Amino acid sequence: MATNSDPLTIEVSAKHMWHGQLRHALMLACMIPGAWALAAPALGDGQWLGLTDRWWFWAAIAVPVAQQVAVALFWRAQLCHSMLTRWFGDGGLVVWGALFFPLLVARPLVLVAAGLSDHGSLEVAPPMSIGLGAVLLLPAVWTMHSVRKYFGFARALGGDHFFERYRTMPMVRRGAFAHSSNAMYTFVFIGLWGLALITQSRVALALALFQHAYIWVHWYCTEQPDAVVLYGRSAEADIHPR
Repeated sequence: MATNSDPLTIEVSAKHMWHGQLRHALMLACMIPGAWALAAPALGDGQWLGLTDRWWFWAAIAVPVAQQVAVALFWRAQLCHSMLTRWFGDGGLVVWGALFFPLLVARPLVLVAAGLSDHGSLEVAPPMSIGLGAVLLLPAVWTMHSVRKYFGFARALGGDHFFERYRTMPMVRRGAFAHSSNAMYTFVFIGLWGLALITQSRVALALALFQHAYIWVHWYCTEQPDAVVLYGRSAEADIHPR
């Protein structure tokens, strides 16, 4: 068993493990049919790289679902049971990053692939669609720069679930975070709308809506309850000094 050199100074009840996850599942069960209903009129006659537009649509649904379910499970397992740091010590956050970042990068890639398989289904003049899409990419790029410069990718990865030093860091109020305390979800996901417009795809727009809405489901069901546990008190999760 490895050692965490900077453990959290709080203990969280095991009953917090599944807090909010029934809501998560119910919301997801409603959102997937909604995304299909929006995309379906444009599906059925496109392909890219030899794979149908329907295949890309479901890939672009599966990747964010896999990522956000993984975040919920691994964050809660770490927070409630110190699972990753018990297994890997100080390397637990690195192991988690190796699982997390490929899925994060895949989210816009599969959306673009779905858009390319359905290219041209959006009935908007290409110069307008591409121009507006490029504009919508700007807040996403700016926010990612702010994350790198002011927030740090380790902290964005959920470092406060692993190490006390991240939990005790002050709030960031610079760059994009000066305009929103949750700039990553507010602004970065606007870039998905931009990518959808650039591919001129109705399917990609439906997927951008799904992904942007679904990240807020993650915030509501997983991240916000965890923040209460980490930085305050919760009726659903007992907190005790170590």
